[in-house]
Amino acid sequence: MNKLARKNPTPTADLHNFQQVVIEASNDKPVLVDFWADWCSPCHAIVPHLQRAMDEMADRVKLVKVEVDEGENMKLAGHYKLRGFPTLMLFVNAREAARFAGSHPSHWIRDWLEQHLPDE
Repeated sequence: MNKLARKNPTPTADLHNFQQVVIEASNDKPVLVDFWADWCSPCHAIVPHLQRAMDEMADRVKLVKVEVDEGENMKLAGHYKLRGFPTLMLFVNAREAARFAGSHPSHWIRDWLEQHLPDE
């Protein structure tokens, strides 16, 4: 287990369970997927900002992490044509609703989610 996962016990997905953990689950509640890598400084920098935003919005969206360097997860990054990390993708009703790349402050993430989440 890597350092980031120990500090942040957020649900994870991989190539083999992505369909169930992300795609199918997004039919019940939107899922925000954080594609990250342990070697990526911005991936570590976004963690407290992402957690703060998620603490405020946990009733509306579920966060799932995918470490792209674990197992065959880079195939997911290739499938979604990810160009850099972190990349965060929002899935709603089994479809990609939006994405952004790079580290941003919690208020930016919260505003971005508000723009792209379905109305309650």
